[in-house]
Amino acid sequence: MSEMAYSEPEKIQSIDAEFLAGHRFPYQEDISLVESVDLDASTPGGDINWLEDIELLQEDGTPAVFDRYSNSFIKIYFPIPEGRENEIARKVLMTHLQTGNSYGTQLKEKHCKFPQPELGPWVANSKTVGTDWKPPVLEGWEPPTH
Repeated sequence: MSEMAYSEPEKIQSIDAEFLAGHRFPYQEDISLVESVDLDASTPGGDINWLEDIELLQEDGTPAVFDRYSNSFIKIYFPIPEGRENEIARKVLMTHLQTGNSYGTQLKEKHCKFPQPELGPWVANSKTVGTDWKPPVLEGWEPPTH
């Protein structure tokens, strides 16, 4: 009897935004692309409490901010001025969300079950998605008969 070789498949311990997209975004590498973000103006209803919870973190030894909409980190590859760590993390996150680059946002059009702005409340006049959701159907699958 011969034994088949078996090895565990590679396990990904963390997923970052560039892994999901297949590339880096310019605002991950250039602070000048996020400097002009007005955090107060970017926050709907003037309630920045949720944004105040966003902090600069580390992912794989690299500064990063967490995007809860795609459950991934956005790594930051430019030098961050001392004392501005959380501000810059928030600006990178808002840029990521407002440009529609969050993988969670990209899934909305197909999977959103109720009407909502595609780019969230952070972008005025964002297209509404979720108005005609239908449960997905697996091609060729039929429900069991009793």
